[in-house]
Amino acid sequence: MSNPSPGDDLPRWRSVLAVVAHPDDESFGIGAVLAGFADAGAAVAVLCYTHGESSTLHGIEGDLDSVRAAELTGAARVLGVDPVRILAYPDGALTEVDVDDLSAHVLDLAAEVGADGLVVFDTDGVTGHLDHASATIAALAAADRSGLAVLGWTVPRSVAAALNQEYGAAFTGHEPEDIDLVVTLDRTRQLAAVACHPSQAIPESLLWRRLDLLGDREYLRWLRRPHPHPQKDGMSS
Repeated sequence: MSNPSPGDDLPRWRSVLAVVAHPDDESFGIGAVLAGFADAGAAVAVLCYTHGESSTLHGIEGDLDSVRAAELTGAARVLGVDPVRILAYPDGALTEVDVDDLSAHVLDLAAEVGADGLVVFDTDGVTGHLDHASATIAALAAADRSGLAVLGWTVPRSVAAALNQEYGAAFTGHEPEDIDLVVTLDRTRQLAAVACHPSQAIPESLLWRRLDLLGDREYLRWLRRPHPHPQKDGMSS
């Protein structure tokens, strides 16, 4: 029997919608996961709520809105993502936006692309940024109305602890028994997508340490499990 290919443990969804807060979340956080879905033949779309206005540009000239949007567009091409919908909610203030307002965008794009499931940051936001948690809350509200399954990206608690100790970060994580999927993935496309975000992927970023600690594995939890249904066209959740 042949060895499994990277990403074989991902759900066999035909269409995936990722819901994120900021341009670069799709690459820095879940880039390898989205590339894994695309490599398996799934259509992948991204909904991003903000242009990242409160982030600091690092030696990159130009209007922040257009710079971050262009970076996201370039990264999406590398990851095999299409379409990308980037909204103009205020970065750093998603907690102040009505959840129904945010979730309506998820429902609209999920219906447009015929999504089988959503990919988000875990319910705690993973990194400690409240926007990440708000984006996930909105996605879960949409899933509760649509019945879509939701996979949450997380990190092992040991990785979170190392990042917090070394960088003074606020990462959260989970013990092995609370993680549903441990997926081996090729990071080639993720790293190429990261390079599309020069305003954010600075050398001293903890991003590189996190990727080093994770190696070729990513960790996912079911935030909303798939509803049982008959298999269609050989595909299953």
